[in-house]
Amino acid sequence: MAARETPEVSAGSMADIAFLLLIFFLVTTTMDVDSGIVRKLPPPLPPDMPKPPEVIKRNVYQVLINSSDKLLINKKPGSLADLRRDVKEFLTPHFPDNPNFPETKVEDIDFIGTYNKSKGIVSMQNDRGTSYSTYIYVQNELAAAVRELRDELAKQYFGMDFKTLLETDKDKAKAIQKAIPMAISEAEPANFGGNQ
Repeated sequence: MAARETPEVSAGSMADIAFLLLIFFLVTTTMDVDSGIVRKLPPPLPPDMPKPPEVIKRNVYQVLINSSDKLLINKKPGSLADLRRDVKEFLTPHFPDNPNFPETKVEDIDFIGTYNKSKGIVSMQNDRGTSYSTYIYVQNELAAAVRELRDELAKQYFGMDFKTLLETDKDKAKAIQKAIPMAISEAEPANFGGNQ
């Protein structure tokens, strides 16, 4: 009895099949495009403006991060754990006559009415040696402070948090954004080292 030979499998079209599968998965896979840190850049200064407006120190909450990931807040050592709470307190417009807090201005805002709006700005600057995780953590804490203030105001006036309001009524959400803007400025990284 003769041994039967096993027929060879033609592998010529395997590359074509693999290529088609690759194309299929590339086309059907969705990519998350809503990642990153959302910041709105200020508009450019008008060309006829001779010099930028004077910065009033009480309106600026300065956050510096050195290469050792330590914070210096308004020229004093700061804590990552207290950052969100302190920024919320700084941006809350309840202290118009207190020189330790930013100035306020009365503004008429749709759906809210007359509102005492803070002129406070949070200025963040990091060292080139700052770790990425600390940089992102500080960014998140600053944004979370503004988000919590917006949530509180949205609940006060409309009975829901800001995210829900944004999904259900964009005009009212814009009113909350106007009352509490994302007033976070980021300066160019510097080399101030581990000692500030």
